[in-house]
Amino acid sequence: MATITVTETSTHQDLELSPRSSVVDPLQLSSAIKSPAEIAQLTGGPQSRLPFSARRRSSSSDKKRDVKGLQNYYESQNAHIERMLKSVEDHRREAKDEQGDTRIRFLIAVHGSLAANILLATLQLYAAISSGSLSLFATAADSIFDPMANILLFVSHRAVNKVDSDRFPSGKARLETAGNIAFAFLMICVSWILIAMSARDLATAEHGATKDFNLASVIAVGVALCTKLVLFCYCWGLRNTYSQVMILWRDHRNDLPVNSFGLLTSIAGSKLAWWVDSMGAIMIGCAILVAWTRVVYSESLLLIGVAAPQELRNQITYVSMTHDERITHIDTVRAYHSGPRIIVEVDIVMKDDSTLRETHDVAESLQVKLESLPDVERAYVHVDYEVEHKPEHFLKKEL
Repeated sequence: MATITVTETSTHQDLELSPRSSVVDPLQLSSAIKSPAEIAQLTGGPQSRLPFSARRRSSSSDKKRDVKGLQNYYESQNAHIERMLKSVEDHRREAKDEQGDTRIRFLIAVHGSLAANILLATLQLYAAISSGSLSLFATAADSIFDPMANILLFVSHRAVNKVDSDRFPSGKARLETAGNIAFAFLMICVSWILIAMSARDLATAEHGATKDFNLASVIAVGVALCTKLVLFCYCWGLRNTYSQVMILWRDHRNDLPVNSFGLLTSIAGSKLAWWVDSMGAIMIGCAILVAWTRVVYSESLLLIGVAAPQELRNQITYVSMTHDERITHIDTVRAYHSGPRIIVEVDIVMKDDSTLRETHDVAESLQVKLESLPDVERAYVHVDYEVEHKPEHFLKKEL
């Protein structure tokens, strides 16, 4: 159980939201920010202080790698400090502004992807049937389920936004994660079917007989490939703002190598050797299987309750430390996923002679502030008067 002591200041206001003065940075974090000139001096200093013979022995590639690593470290540290010093209201306003500015682009990404996927599924199904290529059947099977993914995301998003608080007191944000897992399992099943069909074709096909080359199917898959590339580039800038677009971007990203490889093996199967097409279909099925298995793993962690990113936990700790001067210690900070959003638990310590009104007001205002952070679903604040006790909650391994 980590305990952090909070240094008292002379103000009775909310430290983290105080006017810009000496108390806006009570822990003096801004003093650790390095300017570009200081970073250049620090990254160049260690190597320049070496003896001449040692500098000659060190390779230029190692030097470049070390300098780049130091630069990345200090730049990351500067960004982290600036993020910590930014007020909760600024974080909330930036998140709202970002979603407001990109709302039209978001709708285009979702509805455009749905329309494009329906059209591309038709094109690729035609290409697979007309050519008889198992590789193109593999890419067509993947593309047929893309519109289903779009519809599933759209329905789950609407369900999350329309919640009956009496029936679902904690909301339905986890429905989106559950939908992603269900769809991923469906794609895994399709992958196994494709692998089994391709293996059977390898075992029973007539050796040496290549399939006819079909130009129309090649053009159809080429159009689908170009369209997927456009959608991939369009969703790139929105993937970190909307969880729906992140799933779509991953789908477009996975489709690019799958469609490219399927097109190549289909052509090679008609021009080079009979077995290339079936082997390509097996490899595509394995690639789809691996990609969606990784999605199941990552989404399952969110549903189980994996810890939130370290940057967010640091920010929650800093906000709690600087919230009020009457908080003397931060006893425990926990932040973990509940689906795509975050649950926060904070134990703060106040003086043992604090009144009930004081402890209530401090804890409630901190709870409201923490729940104002983007991606935080709920915040629970507990008040103690000492730090020697055991944690309030233990990890229950047995019922």
